[in-house]
Amino acid sequence: MTERNVKIQSTVGLHARPAALFVQTAAKAPIEVTVAKSGGRPVNAKSILAVLGLDARHGDEVVLSAEGEGADTVLDELEAILTAPEPAGA
Repeated sequence: MTERNVKIQSTVGLHARPAALFVQTAAKAPIEVTVAKSGGRPVNAKSILAVLGLDARHGDEVVLSAEGEGADTVLDELEAILTAPEPAGA
């Protein structure tokens, strides 16, 4: 399993547009992908309700995990979304 700790840079956190883009990106991956607040329980990164339920805000650290072929590529894409300073599409 590949894991990565990422600090959320989006000013609105992992909410609304960034969350939707995050989930859409994770859903394209043919492998299992999870996200958790640091120290928290991992949730399915392909579920918008689960991701929004994390209540991850600007400055929070999350743990991304993926297992299988292409895990690093998926985590690279998800990390790019989380480290963008402004919400996607803003």
